[in-house]
Amino acid sequence: MQKIVRALFCLLWLTPVLASAQIDPVARDLIQFGYNGAFEGHQPIAAYAFYYHNQPDFLRTNLTLRLAVAPVYLDSELGFNHLLGPNTDLGIGVAGGGFADDYNEIHEGKLLPAESFEGDSAELSASIYHLFNPQDEIPLNLILRGTGHYSFFDRNDDTAPDFELPQDHGDFSVRTGLRFGGVEPTLFPALAMELSVWYEGHLRSSHGSYGFNNDFNLNEQSHLFWTEAALAYTLPQSQQSFYVRLTAGTSIDADRFSAYRLGGFLPLSSEFPLSLPGYFYQEISAKQFVLLNGNYLLPLDKTKDWALDANFGSAYVDYLPGEGQPGNWLSGVGGGILYRSPSERWRVMASYGYGIDAIRSHGRGASSIGFLLQVDLGKFHSKDFKATPPSRWGGWTRMFN
Repeated sequence: MQKIVRALFCLLWLTPVLASAQIDPVARDLIQFGYNGAFEGHQPIAAYAFYYHNQPDFLRTNLTLRLAVAPVYLDSELGFNHLLGPNTDLGIGVAGGGFADDYNEIHEGKLLPAESFEGDSAELSASIYHLFNPQDEIPLNLILRGTGHYSFFDRNDDTAPDFELPQDHGDFSVRTGLRFGGVEPTLFPALAMELSVWYEGHLRSSHGSYGFNNDFNLNEQSHLFWTEAALAYTLPQSQQSFYVRLTAGTSIDADRFSAYRLGGFLPLSSEFPLSLPGYFYQEISAKQFVLLNGNYLLPLDKTKDWALDANFGSAYVDYLPGEGQPGNWLSGVGGGILYRSPSERWRVMASYGYGIDAIRSHGRGASSIGFLLQVDLGKFHSKDFKATPPSRWGGWTRMFN
């Protein structure tokens, strides 16, 4: 019973931390839900469910409040528009909650519960957002963020008694990046373009070995470098749309807590979702990678309420030491049916994914199902495409799992 209760809790709280890349100028009230389930094998819970609220002109005209709320997790930021200059904003963030830093050990397609454990967290951050070209249609932003994050670890029901947990520790990180364009925090945006390059460095207050025989290591420092190019477009007449993303990253001294983790199809799980349809969520741990994703929507009826979705992911991976498996190329394909209400208040999709190179007990190949839901509690929107400039809001973040 305890396992079932915890699973239900996790299903409700797994939500992205909104480390936004600019202060969002658009009022939003969204409910987001996503789920991936495997046909074979025991997988970690792969789901998010949260309410996202963004309120410009909060109390004063130069304040913006952003909240992501889930039953046992909260992420928030108060943005001060133009506080540091006419084109420079400041954001102060508070986040934290239960199960936020859970870690699931997956090796060669198999979840290892004895080496997995729970983690709670608390976090404070300060961010500077500078817009270089306020007169241009496509914005170029500089982002600089400092974060203090503290992790508290504990065993779950399946953690082995003789498995030594990593030490509770503080993680002090700096992220900086240049972003040209941006992608709105919505399911299948109609129009978006982004070119960006990023660095993130971590310094931990405690470090050292853990595990059964001190075979895992928590590094004192980790450094991540990545870049992304993305394009989404919708044809005005037919309403056919596509979304293509190319992401590449490398690292120095990455460990299990800072490695790039690929797998699953949860498009709003992260500011940079590393999707591989058909795989477990975060099945692959990499110290460097190149990943190409594509998504295509084809309307099926005259009113454009129903659409057929096709998606794929293909990656070349250099595995984290200790997490390797045969073959460096990993690919997956998927498809589904999307329904959009005439007002665009509801978007819901049921999908199927096949991990072509996923390792399972029978060999290569794995199937999964998915479910995505977006409810817009704000204004009703027309489904007709309008070629407006990409939003100056830049995105989401990473999924806590």
